[in-house]
Amino acid sequence: MVFENSGIENVVIPQGSLQEIMNHNGCVLGGSWDYERMTFDYKYEIPEGIYYLRFPGYAVDGDVGANNATLQLMDPYMGKHYYPTGIEYGSDEVFPERIVEHAISKIRTIGKELTEVASL
Repeated sequence: MVFENSGIENVVIPQGSLQEIMNHNGCVLGGSWDYERMTFDYKYEIPEGIYYLRFPGYAVDGDVGANNATLQLMDPYMGKHYYPTGIEYGSDEVFPERIVEHAISKIRTIGKELTEVASL
């Protein structure tokens, strides 16, 4: 499930500011980065399964590994984790309404913080 037109996909922000905002909102970077990309995850563990709300971005300038990148964010998306194969993002996945509503709220909150910092 892709959350299109959230406004986040228009944000260009320094890596340090992005990291701070995402951590503040419970999103974890973990090992989800390389020298050109970063993906922050918000994990949902509920009786129906494990779901991830993901916030991807790519470097438009600098180097993620050197912590000096400027990142362009992309549309957030959600997937369901299946053991042992990993996360599935297909259009046939069913997402509980309560986590979709929470994800939309989380995206709005993060989007507001990101645009405030990016416009400085």
